[in-house]
Amino acid sequence: MQLFAVGLNHQSAPLEIRERIAFPAETLAPALRQLAASHTVEEVAILSTCNRTEIYCRTGAPHTVQDWLSHYHSLERHHVNNYLYQLQQDAAVAHAFRVASGLDSMVLGEAQILGQMKDAVRTAAEAGTLGWLLNKLFQQTFAVAKEVRTQTEIGANSVSMAAASVRLAERVFGDLSASSVLFVGAGEMIELCATHYAAQRPKRIDVANRTLERGQALAEKYGGAAFTLSELPEHLATYDIVVSSTASSLPIIGKGLMERVVKARRHRPIVMVDLAVPRDVEAEVAQLDDVYLYSVDDLAHIVREGVEARKSAVGDAETIINARVQEFRRWLSARDAVPTIKQLREYAERLRSLELERARKALARGDDPNTVLEALSQGLANKFLHQPLRLLSEGVAEDAAAERDELVRVLNRIYPPSEAR
Repeated sequence: MQLFAVGLNHQSAPLEIRERIAFPAETLAPALRQLAASHTVEEVAILSTCNRTEIYCRTGAPHTVQDWLSHYHSLERHHVNNYLYQLQQDAAVAHAFRVASGLDSMVLGEAQILGQMKDAVRTAAEAGTLGWLLNKLFQQTFAVAKEVRTQTEIGANSVSMAAASVRLAERVFGDLSASSVLFVGAGEMIELCATHYAAQRPKRIDVANRTLERGQALAEKYGGAAFTLSELPEHLATYDIVVSSTASSLPIIGKGLMERVVKARRHRPIVMVDLAVPRDVEAEVAQLDDVYLYSVDDLAHIVREGVEARKSAVGDAETIINARVQEFRRWLSARDAVPTIKQLREYAERLRSLELERARKALARGDDPNTVLEALSQGLANKFLHQPLRLLSEGVAEDAAAERDELVRVLNRIYPPSEAR
């Protein structure tokens, strides 16, 4: 069983593939338990965001994870394989460190991915699919991400997806003070966007959400109103900017609805920013005149602004990550030696117990204590040295000689002659 990372991201797969592989939050725990029940995976965590879906697992059969991923989403494996990457051991560790540090993000140095990874780990822990290896991996991952952000400028001057969406709206409307903004959804991404839009002092900020209570809590922060998603068709035409990010597995705003909205607005432009994966807005909406629809991939060129100022920090970050990968490898190697260490301790304890019992009996007979102690020490030394000495004194056949030379090298490393007193 080894550590693997299997997945796809914004670099390996287009949006239309990523949205078909994504896991809505409410499906993650059942999916984790289902994969863990396959008996080919010892432990597993799934990270699923708008830009990536990755499965971190301990398994001896990574191909079964790829098969499961395709089957779970009802896709032919060959439709998915071209977009998947499979990373093993050190490569998987380095990848996790890079992802959490923001080096593998669409927005170089962005911090939101770290919180998303922590949520993924929390979900796996609650589902009971997190074991000793992934626990250690993610503990180290979070520590490395903190170190990278503390000791480098990787997060300096970054442009978030939320800030990028504001820039897109400003390209269409200029000053946003006369614009009405609707946020569809009330999750973390929407809250970030609301903060950025509020700073531009738009005319109105409202929220449409599946649950009215949560929508109201967000809308009240900005003096706006809230309504449910079922009421969206009757209100949509009154907004100039619509920013959507829900967990819906199907689009909630279709082309037919937007055709009516465009007509009701008398062809006044409307900016729609769809930050959801799977998408909240049907892709065909982009074909309509006067509708400026942007997906997460459309925002990529904007969020890359300022990247040159952060590229100089990438080398420093990679140096930190490479060093921490080596540390993780050493820890894992030490972990592999645990059964041998346990066996050695048990062997020593058996010898100690035998000699101690013999000494106690001698003392009970009234033997001289100094003689008993001498016999105890000699007995222990003889028993510990018996097997190494036997191996060293075996015949000199060519294969035995090579084995003996290796034994001499190991023994000299364990017991350096200079340490003799």
